[in-house]
Amino acid sequence: MSATFLGYPRPDGSAGTRNHVLILPGGWECQQIVSMVDGTVTPTSADLGVARTRSDRETIARMHVGLALNPNVYAVVIVTAGGKINEGMLNGLHAEEPCRAAGKPVEIIDCDGWDAIAKGSRAAARLVHDASAQRRREVDASNLQVGVKCGASDPTSGLVGNPSLGRMFDRVVDAGGTAIFSETTEVIGAEHELADRCVNPQVRRQFLELIENHEEVARGVGQDIRTINPVPANIAAGISTLEEKSLGAVHKGGTAPIVGVLEYAERPAAPGLYFMDSSVSHVVVLPGMAGAGCNIVFFQLGGGGWSRRTLTGGQGIVAPQMWVTGNPTTAARVAGVDFSSGPVISDGRSIEEMGDELFDLVLEVASGRLARTEMLRFFDPVQYYLPGPSF
Repeated sequence: MSATFLGYPRPDGSAGTRNHVLILPGGWECQQIVSMVDGTVTPTSADLGVARTRSDRETIARMHVGLALNPNVYAVVIVTAGGKINEGMLNGLHAEEPCRAAGKPVEIIDCDGWDAIAKGSRAAARLVHDASAQRRREVDASNLQVGVKCGASDPTSGLVGNPSLGRMFDRVVDAGGTAIFSETTEVIGAEHELADRCVNPQVRRQFLELIENHEEVARGVGQDIRTINPVPANIAAGISTLEEKSLGAVHKGGTAPIVGVLEYAERPAAPGLYFMDSSVSHVVVLPGMAGAGCNIVFFQLGGGGWSRRTLTGGQGIVAPQMWVTGNPTTAARVAGVDFSSGPVISDGRSIEEMGDELFDLVLEVASGRLARTEMLRFFDPVQYYLPGPSF
């Protein structure tokens, strides 16, 4: 019997795990609308693309479109700010036509300031009310689209946490779903293992060129990635080299063939396992995965060198963010962890058992159970992956 969850069927054939109204493109007016109307979300970023290269502005436009098309979005309000951001790539209007083609309601607010807040709030409230009439229905697990980032890595990450999450990834892919992993610099030293899993020479070449490009950029500014990474928290937790860190990090991608290499926030063309280009920060990686269509995102936390005791969320913007760990001490010490595969260490459980339990929990969260940080009204600001210079 195939796995299922209770999701929101969308006109384009996808299914959401949440039912948001998205306010684009972000900025003051959009934030005020979200503060007044429950059921709305907006990207919070200081970088709106001004003085950026054309390539970086295209990335921002791709993020806007991807977030709007995410299955977790019922409708979109686009606040043009009265032409304050008058370039189509940056003002959110790039998302209008794709949304209408996907059957999503769209409202355009063509003014700025208090007028935009008032008109946008009325439009958002009306759309949230319409969204509340949507009902969850049983849908196949092939509608799952998941993305993962690992961080504060320690020895438990490579031994337990990442492999357990990788097992869950395998279950999603086996069910016909989509899984995305990332952090380009943190596969350096283990790229040969991933290259051998690429489905064809073209994907293999794209993947290896991506790695070489990152190393070349570092060399171009006089840096050696291997001296920048691992970071001090990783070293304090017992990881000594980038190669050692990477060999543990790649396990979060499971064992399925890699069917494609994605640009940041690029939507996959078909189900399967993908690698997405990005830097390593969770405030960069997780938004890009939501832009690529993920309806649940994960932070796999080591925590050996982690000083914080309370976790926050919101980096998925429209996608619930789950925190998981393989470190029993982290699970006991840090508030906000959704799942621990630590029993592999403490109780002799298997990686497969923990991964299967995580998959079952994913189906529950996809069906409406809240991730632990979804209760918080604080959202860390996000950054888009914009590698070009700012002029």
